[in-house]
Amino acid sequence: MKKHPLEQWGSMVASKKGRLLALAFWVLLVVVLSFAWPQINSIESESGKNLPDTEMSEQAAAIIAEQFPNDAGTPLLLVWHRDSGLSIDDFTAIQGVYSELQAKPLAHQTMIPPFDQMPPQALMTSASENGTTIVTPVFFEKDVATDMLQDSLDHLTKVMERYQVQLDEKLSSDALHVRYSGPVGIATDAVSLFSQADVKLLIATVLLVLVLLIIIYRSPLLAIIPLIVVGLAYGVISPTLGFFADQGWIDKDSQAVSIMTVLLFGAGTDYCLFLISKYREILLDVEDKTAAMKLTVKESGGAILMSALTVVIGLATLSLAHYGAFQRFAVPFSFGVLVMGIAALVVLPAILVIIGRVAFFPFIPRTEEMANKKGKKQHKPSHKVSHKIGRFVTHKPWIVIAVTVILLGGLAAFVPRIQYTFDLLSSFPKDMPSREGFTLIEENFSPGELAPVQLVIDTEGTDINLQQQLADISYIDSVADVQTGDKNKAIQLYELTFNVNPYAKESLAHIPDLQAEVIKMLEVQGLTSAEKHVWIGGETASQYDTQQITKRDETVIMPTMIALIALLLFVYLRSITATVYLLATVIISYFGALGAGWLILHHIMGAEAISGAIPLYSFVFLVALGEDYNIFMISEIWKKRKTADHLTAVEEGVVRTGSVITSAGLILAGTFAVLATLPIQVLVQFGVVTAIGVLLDTFIVRPLLVPAITTVLGKYAFWPGKLFKKEA
Repeated sequence: MKKHPLEQWGSMVASKKGRLLALAFWVLLVVVLSFAWPQINSIESESGKNLPDTEMSEQAAAIIAEQFPNDAGTPLLLVWHRDSGLSIDDFTAIQGVYSELQAKPLAHQTMIPPFDQMPPQALMTSASENGTTIVTPVFFEKDVATDMLQDSLDHLTKVMERYQVQLDEKLSSDALHVRYSGPVGIATDAVSLFSQADVKLLIATVLLVLVLLIIIYRSPLLAIIPLIVVGLAYGVISPTLGFFADQGWIDKDSQAVSIMTVLLFGAGTDYCLFLISKYREILLDVEDKTAAMKLTVKESGGAILMSALTVVIGLATLSLAHYGAFQRFAVPFSFGVLVMGIAALVVLPAILVIIGRVAFFPFIPRTEEMANKKGKKQHKPSHKVSHKIGRFVTHKPWIVIAVTVILLGGLAAFVPRIQYTFDLLSSFPKDMPSREGFTLIEENFSPGELAPVQLVIDTEGTDINLQQQLADISYIDSVADVQTGDKNKAIQLYELTFNVNPYAKESLAHIPDLQAEVIKMLEVQGLTSAEKHVWIGGETASQYDTQQITKRDETVIMPTMIALIALLLFVYLRSITATVYLLATVIISYFGALGAGWLILHHIMGAEAISGAIPLYSFVFLVALGEDYNIFMISEIWKKRKTADHLTAVEEGVVRTGSVITSAGLILAGTFAVLATLPIQVLVQFGVVTAIGVLLDTFIVRPLLVPAITTVLGKYAFWPGKLFKKEA
């Protein structure tokens, strides 16, 4: 009789030669790749574009670059402040700094205003009305990698120190302070936060997983083995991604790498637990450890492969995004989980068979015969709680369905109340320099000065000047003199400042309003097809385009991901019914997690809004990872149904997978919860929502809702597969 492919694989990797070869091959691969290719964290973060060239803000930027080539570049705003009021000496110090920057420009510096050449009294006129604050710019080349800009700022800091300008002291102290803000300050602060997060995140995640594994298995070796497997998988993943980034095939994204680390330890440990749990179960009946591993790979390998493939395909759908940050997540996530899934079926079986039953010390699983011979316990798990849950679910399914749906639906009811923001600054801690600088600008000047709006108009030669009409708009604070293009005098540029935070939701809503008003103004002036002659650029317009493109990505990625996972589930289970309700349960769980996350983030943690990227990120992770647990449990029910009646199969499925999925869920939720300890609000929000979603899947969907629905459907749960035709 022909062996099952997974049984053949189990035979290969568990045999005396096979296990040593498998482990040696993987270790050698890690060593070779580590020496041949750079680690992903050693690659400089790219200032990868988030918006495609077709977006209005990008088109405006391209026109400005062509028609206004003297455009200074990307600004760093130096926000100077003294609580008691800026003195003549302070203005002299500011001029001294600018004098040095004129004599020895920073790397990538394009230009600076000639503040050093004017009398201090003239510079004083640019200060705020209360005399405490002044904002001066330094311009840098566009599209420079943030790491390189950080080097320039480090050099600037040394210049500041020579003039006794304070960068770190509290603003209330009596000294001349400066804060780096504006687009350059915000970008460098963002990268700095993520780079600081990497090491802390890795250490916290490893410690958490180790502690949870020791608590769950009470075996020191068994706690270390999954971490070794994840570490060996990371040893392949990191240099491979580093090679991809070095070749320019992908852009390295610090945020993506940070979250990938969490995902690997969470999902990777889960796959290890699935196999370890089945191995321990089989060791209670099979004496030979090699034979036990062959059977283990055959029994659990399919579920592990399907679980990993579901996550890989789910995360890979991010590559369909138009928004650059989403795209940059796709390859690290999907590739990382793919390698992790392979490692769980190559490295882990080899290590477990080499170590043998000792891996489970002091609770060593033995066959009944072995236990009797040695006069020791079998250490057979009782599954008392799982038995009670399984019995309750199969005997009171409608009560379970009603209660769980009401709970998840009640949490999901809060989703429409969620407020979203695309303000990067709100993700920063309040004491980050760029945020402190912006706060000073907001308190002492028009907040719109932080990021002016750039309005570009093609007049087609018509004599038009909209400066006064624009200034009369209620949400516009000021309008600079009109500029005309170098190559085409019909192109006009107006720089506007809004009278509210340019990153706030209200400002974003003003962009389409402004566009509509300008179109009307041009139509009154007799310009035909006016909508084709207006472009709005600048940070606020970019954020508005981000908002719109995020909505587009959600409408493309979410249904595509559902369709692909549905196809995988159908191929694996051969049941249309099961495919539908397994997907439906994780989707309602996702909305429940989003609603619960908002309750915690808003009402307990005080967040006024959450990042607009959270819904898509959370959806991709929760649907993929939630389906992981469903696959592992439902595959157990499908196996049991071949030899048992329907209710017994469902009950046994809950019992057999109860403890392992609960353990896996706690570890996965814990690793995502680690993100909530970081100072970056977008990661805190993502960590909270995802951790809640994993817990809902672990304790509500998998042990209660899915088996209850399977019970109620009876044989129709398997329709139209072979089990549908099997008698109850």
